Amino acid sequence: MSDYTDTPELKRRREELVNHLRGRGIKDERVLSAMLKIPRHFFVPPEFIDEAYNDYPLPIGAGQTISQPYIVALMTEALNVENVHNVLEIGTGSGYQCAILAELAKEVYSVERIPELAERAIKVLDQLGYSNVKVKIGDGTLGWPEYAPYDRIMVTAGAPKIPEPLLEQLVVDGIMVIPVGDEYSQELLVVTKVSEDGKVRVKSLGGCVFVKLRGEHGWR
Repeated sequence: MSDYTDTPELKRRREELVNHLRGRGIKDERVLSAMLKIPRHFFVPPEFIDEAYNDYPLPIGAGQTISQPYIVALMTEALNVENVHNVLEIGTGSGYQCAILAELAKEVYSVERIPELAERAIKVLDQLGYSNVKVKIGDGTLGWPEYAPYDRIMVTAGAPKIPEPLLEQLVVDGIMVIPVGDEYSQELLVVTKVSEDGKVRVKSLGGCVFVKLRGEHGWR
């Protein structure tokens, strides 16, 4: 990805982005300070460094994208992560969302199905010194049973329905943020597990567009 240098100009643009997100209604100062700290340009291909602090998604290769900063902030705020939480992320992608979660959580476990993206993300996360992150290559719709249960689960790809294994791996009163819908557009859902038998309370944060969540319990 990039050459891992941060400049006063890039820091200034990061500040501008955070002020913009505040203006769009993001209120959680922990989320905003994580986004102020983490150099998003480390996570994008070199040709997009100049666009890293604009509020839109960017391609990262393998047909995938780094999400729009506003969506990252919105999803992270909705997940309500505390520093005692174990968090499962489905779809490591560039690793940027993973870094934001690592700033807030006790441990982050992230699953990515595309090896080249997982390897690149691990490299950047290591460079930034995140020792509370584990990344594995696999089918994210199956979760990561080895470290379950999780206090929080974030899914960064659009699913046709909530994958059953993820619900099983979430603690009671735990929260999952997941885009659910068809191939072209989804609703961003905040799902709270209210009982051991998998009953949930669901709130929508509105429409969104994500790449497909592929796997046994997602899109084939």
